[in-house]
Amino acid sequence: MDAWLYYLWAIVLVAACGAAWLTTLFSVPGNWLIAGFAALFAWLVPAHETGGIGWITVFVLLGLAILGEVIEFAASAAGAAKQGASKRGVALSMVGAVVGSIVGIMVVLPIPILGSFVMAVLGGAAGAFAGAYFGEAWKGRGHEERIAIGRGAFTGRIWGTVGKLAVGAVMLVVVAWDAFF
Repeated sequence: MDAWLYYLWAIVLVAACGAAWLTTLFSVPGNWLIAGFAALFAWLVPAHETGGIGWITVFVLLGLAILGEVIEFAASAAGAAKQGASKRGVALSMVGAVVGSIVGIMVVLPIPILGSFVMAVLGGAAGAFAGAYFGEAWKGRGHEERIAIGRGAFTGRIWGTVGKLAVGAVMLVVVAWDAFF
């Protein structure tokens, strides 16, 4: 494969991985998409003397994707569980986070990119709050307990998303570095 063609495909790979990373804001498994794109690239575009994605890099990316999931799940669940949430409250907070992220984006579509990112995170956190609140209401808990559990879900969701985004950013750098250097 000619070097120029390789670099063209490497640019496409990094752009696709960047877009996948952004989908993490919408509760889509963007880090897994990054690892998948890297694996597809390693399989279809053989490494050459000026660069290439190797299988060791793919396995490192898979490990990082697992780490991102552990961070997100642990922070989200710990935020609500720390306040005494039930399994139902934790589960509904996760559903609420997905719905809230999507609604948050829809609300600010006309606002430039930064507004969309902020609202995706805040919408997801608000959805986690609402899901935990209604899950605990379903269990028959009092208003003060539901507020405390919802607040824990809100905070946990924000920290979980930030942690997963940080891991995804590292993954993006690893892909770009291995593809170009």
